[in-house]
Parts: sequence; structure tokens; C-alpha cells
Amino acid sequence: MRHGQRGITFIGLLFIIVLVGIPVYAAIRLVPVYINYMGVARTLESLKSEFKGAPDPGAIRRSIDKHFQIDDTTGIESKDMEFTKDNGAVTVHAAYDDKVPFIGDVSLVVSFNKTVTIE
Repeated sequence: MRHGQRGITFIGLLFIIVLVGIPVYAAIRLVPVYINYMGVARTLESLKSEFKGAPDPGAIRRSIDKHFQIDDTTGIESKDMEFTKDNGAVTVHAAYDDKVPFIGDVSLVVSFNKTVTIE
């Protein structure tokens, strides 16, 4: 009586490990980048409650710098942001790319874009 092969071969196992391992490794590399972006977004959202009335772009910029220093936020600075004053409101626009080395010469680049209007 002949029995068929049961289980998985070593090559098959390696193939599955590689297929699962590469996305998991990419996620591990990208988590700090997204945590950093969440800090930037949280800082910009906190500006809404921090500044009321006619906000001054200079004061907003200093506040952003303080928040970034306290939170140890990297990748963008207040001088890289765009401030637009219109009808008593200030719009703060932060757009930046964050690059993370992946494998060898391959890097992962993530683009972030956040806009907040402070009235």
C-alpha cells in the first residue's frame, strides 16, 4: 500500500516564512514613522484649543517648536510648515516625507499631509 506525502517540505516552509516575514518586517520598520506622524497630528490638533481669537503665526510656530521638543518629534520642523492667514484664521499645513531603510538599498518612503485651521 502506497501512502501519499503528508505535511510541508522545507522549501515550502521557507517560502511561507519569506512571504509572511517581509510584510511583518516592513510593518516593524514603519510603526515608529506612524507614531511620529501621530505626534505631529496631535500637536497640530492641540493648537485649536491652545489658540483662540486672532492667533499670531509667530506664537503658533513657537508653540509647535515647544511641542516637538517635548515630544521628541522628528522629520519636520515648524519652519517646514506653511502658515496662511485668512479672515482672522490661520491655516497650518504640514506636508513631509519620511524615509526608512528597509533591506539593503531598498527604502520605504511614506508621505504625510496634515492641515489644521485655527480660528
